[in-house]
Amino acid sequence: MPTHFLGETAVLLGRSMRHITRSLDTIVTVTIMPIALMLLFVYVFGGAIDTGSERYVNYLLPGILLITIAMGISYTAFRLFTDLKSGIFERFQSMPIARSSVLWAHVLTSLVSNLISLVIVMLVALLMGFRSPAGVLAWLGVAGILMLFTLTVTWLAVIAGLSAKTTDGAGAFSYPLIFLPFLSSAFVPTDTMPGPVRWFAEHQPVTSIVNTIRDLFAGQPVGSDIWTALAWCVGIVVVAYGLAMVTYRRKVA
Repeated sequence: MPTHFLGETAVLLGRSMRHITRSLDTIVTVTIMPIALMLLFVYVFGGAIDTGSERYVNYLLPGILLITIAMGISYTAFRLFTDLKSGIFERFQSMPIARSSVLWAHVLTSLVSNLISLVIVMLVALLMGFRSPAGVLAWLGVAGILMLFTLTVTWLAVIAGLSAKTTDGAGAFSYPLIFLPFLSSAFVPTDTMPGPVRWFAEHQPVTSIVNTIRDLFAGQPVGSDIWTALAWCVGIVVVAYGLAMVTYRRKVA
């Protein structure tokens, strides 16, 4: 059974990836906003924000990477919604394939396409002066956290894509996720924020993820933030996966 599941997922993944390769403009679209924000904050606002001795491009890059992912998963919801409305899910349902393989193909496509977008944003950050003394293990840690975050929000995107009534609704769910880094430690230290905003910023998942990635980039020991980040991501992905499967069964029943 596992072999059949992997084979079926691989075939469906190939189908989804062909859609990506035929419309590379979606990847370009995903990277435009994060790069524009990075340019704006570094070259316009960066001089007014005190982050100590750390370069501002180094400080804000983790948040920009999370915004890039949030932008990318909106297309996952859109592609899923399009497939659902086209009737292809009913066709898959008549075939002897695992139901979850259909959704996993979209999720893995999201991981690949977001990885490409993240690499593009990282290259632009390097041109803007981003430098990191991190070793190989720290870079692998950053990659792992970013992929886990992508997996987490992609399963939320699956729920949105299956539940939406319109194409606009399928993609619009990502707006709160794009906005969330602005209410975190991504762009300014949380101790500069007023009381209630500071409390929210310090207790929402993005702050712990940003702080962990920032420490890894800086080559510093990570504190308890990494466990908070992992707990948030794993907890959300478990719940989101369960809800996505329930929603999918209801849609294709």
